[in-house]
Amino acid sequence: MTTVDSPTAGRIASALRRLYFVRFAFAIVWAALMFITKGQLGPLGIALIVLYPLFDVAAAIVDARSSRATGPALGLYVNIAISLLAAVGLAIAAASSGVPGALLVWGVWAVVSGLVQLVVGVVRRRMGGQWPMILSGGISVLAGASFVMGASAPNPSLTNVAGYAVLGGIFFLVSALRLGRAAKGN
Repeated sequence: MTTVDSPTAGRIASALRRLYFVRFAFAIVWAALMFITKGQLGPLGIALIVLYPLFDVAAAIVDARSSRATGPALGLYVNIAISLLAAVGLAIAAASSGVPGALLVWGVWAVVSGLVQLVVGVVRRRMGGQWPMILSGGISVLAGASFVMGASAPNPSLTNVAGYAVLGGIFFLVSALRLGRAAKGN
């Protein structure tokens, strides 16, 4: 098992662990609210689909600040830019194209951010607790491709993105738990 091998890495692992727990909780609450809206693009639905990538931006900023000591966080900065573009794109697509446009934008965002998450997880694998993030990044790419294809289906729905958020949240929870073990050196 890979463990944290320095006090600095231990502090970073601890900060990431807290962040991952917050991301898990957010994903579960967000998904529950998406299920309540039944994937409709009323005011709450639009706010929710724009909020998700904005929360991703905030989490990436916290992550970049807490892991500064390990070197440049290029992947995290790329993720910030991608998620900001996704939030703007989702707002525009929801207003102009409805569910199909929003699902298409969400899918493209899931593919690109999944690739970034995969790379960041691989770079951090020595820290421990990153295999769930690596798997999550790969699954995000596949899920994003299915969202892109689903955007052109008859009667597309955004309820699948709630399931995507729950699965992502579970990966954050597992990674947080693994980081806790890695930080203790078990």
